[in-house]
Amino acid sequence: MHDAADGTAGRTFPAPADRTRATTVGTRLLVLDVDGTVCDSRHEVSAAACAGVARVRAAGIEVILATGRRYRDTLPVAARLGVAGPLVTASGALVKRPGDHATLLRAAFEPEVLAGVLALIVERGHEPVVYTDSYAEGFDFHCRGLPDPSSAGGGVAQYLDYNRALACVRPDLDRAPPAGVFAGFAMGSREAMLDLQTALHGTWPGRLSTHVIRSPRYRDWLCEIAPAGITKWSGILAVAEGLGIGPGSICAVGDDVNDLPMIRAAGLGIAMGNGTPEVREAADRVVAAHDDGGVAEVADILLAGLAQTAPPRAPRTR
Repeated sequence: MHDAADGTAGRTFPAPADRTRATTVGTRLLVLDVDGTVCDSRHEVSAAACAGVARVRAAGIEVILATGRRYRDTLPVAARLGVAGPLVTASGALVKRPGDHATLLRAAFEPEVLAGVLALIVERGHEPVVYTDSYAEGFDFHCRGLPDPSSAGGGVAQYLDYNRALACVRPDLDRAPPAGVFAGFAMGSREAMLDLQTALHGTWPGRLSTHVIRSPRYRDWLCEIAPAGITKWSGILAVAEGLGIGPGSICAVGDDVNDLPMIRAAGLGIAMGNGTPEVREAADRVVAAHDDGGVAEVADILLAGLAQTAPPRAPRTR
């Protein structure tokens, strides 16, 4: 379910592209994941990645980012890469335009589902964190409290401590959620997050979109939660529609489970060499790892595809 800001209520999205016909020819939009794709194992964007993106853009291919990161956290990466187009953030739940920070798409939970999700997270002994579209207000998420900086803790304590300046503390978060929540998460061991995911879908079948993913920066695993139908791919399609680009002309590149919908559905799906086994299996091609020039290799592939479609050069006249 979406709110009025996104204009996508009732939209039916195209079926996934036929993987047997995936091709580099005719690619008009390159979609790049951030962590594990354009960012290396040091959480940095390499000069080689910047050069690869610049080559693709110079050839006339649009480039956007699709990430699980918060919008604010994505802006420096986009600036480093020279990407000025819409940013698909929070795994598709929020799409914003960096030039003026306008919201192009924002997901919305059914109120009774959100309240129940938060109650279940707390009941199982986890701390809920939820996102609102509050960039202009100077914060990014809501939580029930912040940890003592001197105390040790798991992944969620580490996350909250590191990002405390961007938190809005609401002790009654699970009893009185704020308006405008578009996504959220809990953190814990992989087993605990998989159990939580199972419980969420068992309680609200067909009304949530979730995935369990290893945090790229913090300890523990994340169970990320959004309204049903929300993935990176749903956000990408909204952007592509505005550009007049169909699914078959999109190349999507990523490394982890939240990239699977876009890798499977795009005209060309590419996995990074450091990607999970299921991502590499789903992709049409696998390139080098994020530390070994994978984005530059993506650029080589796409530019080679453009060369196949270029009209023959007219013979020189003497």
